[in-house]
Amino acid sequence: MESAPRKSSKLLPSNAYTRLAPGETYQPIVAAGDTRAEVTYWSVLMGLLMVGIFSAACIYMALRAGNAIEAAIPIAILAIFFGRMRRVRSTILENVIVQSIGQASGVVAAGAAFLIPALYINQLHPKWWQIFLACFIGGSLGTVLIIPLRRFFVKDQHGDLPFPEATAINEILVSGESTKGSAGRILLAGFGLGAVYDFLVEGVRAWNPIMTSRALLGGLGEKMAAIRLEISMQGLAALFGLGYIIGLRYASVIAAGSVLAYLVLVPMVYLVGSHAGPFAFAGATHDVAQMSSEQIFKAFVKPIGIGAIAASGIISIIRMGKIILGSITLGFKGLGRAGSTAADPRTQTDMHPRNVLLIQIGSAALMAVLFFVVGISTPDSATGTTYAATQAALYAVVGAGVGFALSFLFTPVAAQAIATVGTNPVSGMTLITVVLTILALVGVGLKGSGGMFIALIVGCAVCTALSTSGALISDFKIGYWIGATPRNQQIWKFAGLALASLVVAFVVPIMDSGYHFLIPDATGALVSNEKVLPAPQANMLAAVARGLLEDPASQPWLLYGLGCLVAVVLYMMQVPMLAFALGMYLPLAINLAVLAGAFFAWIVGRTGGSDRVRNARKDQGTLVASGLMAGAAIFGILTAVLRQPALGAPIQFISVGERFWLDRAHGQTFLASEEAAWYAGALGQGISLALFVGLAAACFFVARAGAARAIREEDESERS
Repeated sequence: MESAPRKSSKLLPSNAYTRLAPGETYQPIVAAGDTRAEVTYWSVLMGLLMVGIFSAACIYMALRAGNAIEAAIPIAILAIFFGRMRRVRSTILENVIVQSIGQASGVVAAGAAFLIPALYINQLHPKWWQIFLACFIGGSLGTVLIIPLRRFFVKDQHGDLPFPEATAINEILVSGESTKGSAGRILLAGFGLGAVYDFLVEGVRAWNPIMTSRALLGGLGEKMAAIRLEISMQGLAALFGLGYIIGLRYASVIAAGSVLAYLVLVPMVYLVGSHAGPFAFAGATHDVAQMSSEQIFKAFVKPIGIGAIAASGIISIIRMGKIILGSITLGFKGLGRAGSTAADPRTQTDMHPRNVLLIQIGSAALMAVLFFVVGISTPDSATGTTYAATQAALYAVVGAGVGFALSFLFTPVAAQAIATVGTNPVSGMTLITVVLTILALVGVGLKGSGGMFIALIVGCAVCTALSTSGALISDFKIGYWIGATPRNQQIWKFAGLALASLVVAFVVPIMDSGYHFLIPDATGALVSNEKVLPAPQANMLAAVARGLLEDPASQPWLLYGLGCLVAVVLYMMQVPMLAFALGMYLPLAINLAVLAGAFFAWIVGRTGGSDRVRNARKDQGTLVASGLMAGAAIFGILTAVLRQPALGAPIQFISVGERFWLDRAHGQTFLASEEAAWYAGALGQGISLALFVGLAAACFFVARAGAARAIREEDESERS
């Protein structure tokens, strides 16, 4: 989905993607003197509508599947589609503004998904306004820190940096000027299909989405389970669509990590440990012979995955050493760059440097205020008392200083990484941010829950800043190619960030109260809810914060170290480290469903009588998959609302295969449930398998119809 297009649009100048000769200049599609509509009621409202929908979809997918999704391309397609439905067709500049505002959805969701669940996992429940401020401050900081570097990355480096994702989005926006833009119909068809399918699965509970070897393989499955060898797959449209988007290679690497964790390490631990009897490890007593495969995974394999995720992020940062050093130098140079002048053309006009500096200072000040409030309202885990105002002020200043400094240093790194390879090393940079913040706070005497809260909120702000800067540099490049006004992109980005932060601030608590990041296990202890809300990066960062600030002795450091060794071996073998490490952490049921979607994408790309037809079907399948995820996510959030204890859990009245009731444990109200025998057994799972195959068939037929329509439109465009 993020790959560069196969051919360049005829509307683009011939030097759009090439280096400029000495004295040569690039002239965008829309000249600087062109006064066609750009910022209008339609472009702003449509952009904000896209933010509302895709912020919810992106955070839902990040929490449920452990992988963030990219919303920019679907938003660009929908901007063209709905723009053609207007009485006066939208201009290409209006579509740029829609896409630019809408892209805020993905960056805020990515920043929040990495850190906010870690607070819940460590039993620190943030208020909605704390989530909102952390995300909005971080996003605003990322915006104003990258503005001084816009000309260097976008104009001065024209033709030197490939901008793979920006190129793909640019081609969509430009091609929309000469085609009928019916791709939006395919995306909406996928939206409806995903919404209906996943609501029937998760809301109505019409069939059991979890397909297991124990139920479907009968006696053989029982024998496999006896040695803790269990295979499962979660048949959801959202996961199927995610697999289609990320592709077979990446999905295969993730699945390989799960195979090692669930089908090799878990049975091996049982085989070796079942004869050892009870033993103590990492502050707990274990008897492997009495443990289920899930319990073995959580106690001994999950920490290896966490260690591998952490090491993968650090190795990625080390590998990008040259880019990081060069980018940090650019960040300091950006402070001295002159801003826009009256002589600059419209297409090179940025926000006034004074306003940029004021927002930078204001963001740092707001960050300090947020940390101060957290400090005086969060009780210390050891004493149970809150911090004095003077202490909280000190911690706030240190936290804000570290957060601003790291945002300043890492923002150009994120931008250059996106412009160069299309990926943002945000995982490693966020881990470094959390660790450095914790060390700084410990240095001034802060420990326990308050320190953990501040460190993770700092991490959220920095992570969102990095995500924003990387995405915004792509926005700037798109605007440069087409001829948009950078100042308009910058100003209206704040509106998108504000709405996206607000959506995330409400969706995350809804998901926690509906599904819970922590759930009671068989012994009654609270454990991470990997099956429904895995949040792998957040679990990793939560473990790091606990280990450094609360009880280091209870952490499985040996297993973390083994995970680091796994990452090193993967690096030496040139296997994508982070993808494999995520697979080791994420449930096998999720990753097999993702692999099924990726395998389907591989099949679709090989059907048809010619390369043109095959490519068209694959591209249309991407639209269907994007719609599947968006529709499934929106209705998944609706299902989470129906599970709210505060509303009396209305899901009780629509569920078919599962009986729900409200129960209390650990001072919280949980939604307890009991599956019907047919639902839990081979019948419920067999229906799920048949309908999952049917979902794939429906996606194929929609993609085939869309490909035929797209080819006809291309032919008509060529003739005209």
